[in-house]
Amino acid sequence: MASICSGYAAMDGNDWRNAAHSTGTSIMAAEFDGGVIIGADSRTTTGAYIANRVADKLTKITDHIYCCRSGSAADTQAIADIVSYHLNFHGMELGEEPLVEVGAAIFRELCYNYRDSLMAGILVAGWDKRKGGQIYSIPIGGMCVRQSVSIGGSGSSYVYGYVDANYKPNMTKEECVKFVSNSLALAMSRDGSSGGIIRLGIITEEGVERRVILGNELPKFYEN
Repeated sequence: MASICSGYAAMDGNDWRNAAHSTGTSIMAAEFDGGVIIGADSRTTTGAYIANRVADKLTKITDHIYCCRSGSAADTQAIADIVSYHLNFHGMELGEEPLVEVGAAIFRELCYNYRDSLMAGILVAGWDKRKGGQIYSIPIGGMCVRQSVSIGGSGSSYVYGYVDANYKPNMTKEECVKFVSNSLALAMSRDGSSGGIIRLGIITEEGVERRVILGNELPKFYEN
């Protein structure tokens, strides 16, 4: 099974043809005043081979809950489909939108119960009427913790200092968009398993606004 950081794993001959697809990656979520912003790069690797350079790692769970996926592409997509199925039924039973923490709890249970079989690191983010914008980090192994800003994937190890130094509580939407975009661009410039374009999702009471930052539009502030 491909690992999160398998972008440059050594592979002999044509072994890459049989390797699992991995979203060895840079993913991120941050709260702002009114909601949350999620973001990810778009590179999917199979060993050292780039299988997809425009993958969408921001997966819809409900109208107000999304997840960012890192690890095995197959594992994370399967988990997201299962959680979406359960939450849609839960929402029909309630007659209203499910809570973000309920979605995170289902992700946590699946990732923990099958921790020996799955390679999945998940960020669950969304908005609900009870707690507003929320982010829950579920790393490999199935732990679950709420955070105001969270990063994951192989690219995250390059930007912890930048994120810690630049995150501010209660940012405006556009301030948070710039912060997330800069963090991901920096991670993509350093990490061989990350690249492509940046996909963003802005989740508020009104729903989800999607944005894309193309490769020739990526921030280059770190080169100044």
